[in-house]
Amino acid sequence: MSIDRVVLAFAGGMILFALLLGYLGFPTVSIILLAFIGLNLLQSAFTGFCPLAMILKKLGFKAGQAFN
Repeated sequence: MSIDRVVLAFAGGMILFALLLGYLGFPTVSIILLAFIGLNLLQSAFTGFCPLAMILKKLGFKAGQAFN
């Protein structure tokens, strides 16, 4: 599995987790988490800087198109 796919899967999982938090009665935490995820995805699209991608690269995952 490439770094790109792991990053996308992790972001999707975090979004679903934030939605679950909102459903369970933690709307403020959910909104803050969703905003953080969105801002991180947006800045990584423009800058190419993604902390998770850097960690995965050090763990030996192969680079994909976005994070090479």
